[in-house]
Amino acid sequence: MAPPKRPRSIKSQFLSPVLPALRALCELLKKSKKQGMIIGGVASSVLGQARLTIDIDATVMIDDKDLDHFLAQATTVGLSPRIKHPAEFMRRSAMLLLRHDATGTPIDINQGRIPFEFLAVKRAKMKRRGGVHIPIPTPEDLIVMKAIAHRPKDLEDIRGIVGSQPRLDVEYIRKYVEEFGEALDMPELWNDISSLLRKQVIRKGRRTRGKGIRK
Repeated sequence: MAPPKRPRSIKSQFLSPVLPALRALCELLKKSKKQGMIIGGVASSVLGQARLTIDIDATVMIDDKDLDHFLAQATTVGLSPRIKHPAEFMRRSAMLLLRHDATGTPIDINQGRIPFEFLAVKRAKMKRRGGVHIPIPTPEDLIVMKAIAHRPKDLEDIRGIVGSQPRLDVEYIRKYVEEFGEALDMPELWNDISSLLRKQVIRKGRRTRGKGIRK
């Protein structure tokens, strides 16, 4: 049986520790005119079961040539690098490590580089929580990302998303999870989450328009 959905106000309370940093990051995206989305625990709390989170994960489409300017803009909204030479580190690792000055909240920005990330950012929707408009991936795209990360807490987040979302495009999820599984030589990616989705389809089969899951 799926856990009961939490009211939006309750979910906002779970996000309250990171809301100031979220507000600054969303302001940075708007100011820099960079496309991006909030992922990780924040997105899981919005789309699935709310849980406390002390940091923020995001994917932002930033060209290497724009990194220095992006960092300069970050300082104007109260975000600072957590390491020395942050632009060089991002060019090597595709990760930008920031901190919200006022609260100390860590912010990890993934530099979107692969086609799926471009697609997911394009498909992202704005959700309002705690007075902040947050770009959040679709439930399907977040499930794909969680399947790839594949930690116990990611699988638990998938359970929460499946239990909270009445309609899911299962074939879309399968397509990308299987593609990543093949590319990463991890065929178990789909097998490990298909049972979670199968239960959801059985429970809400009519609402998913008959989309089943093949073994």
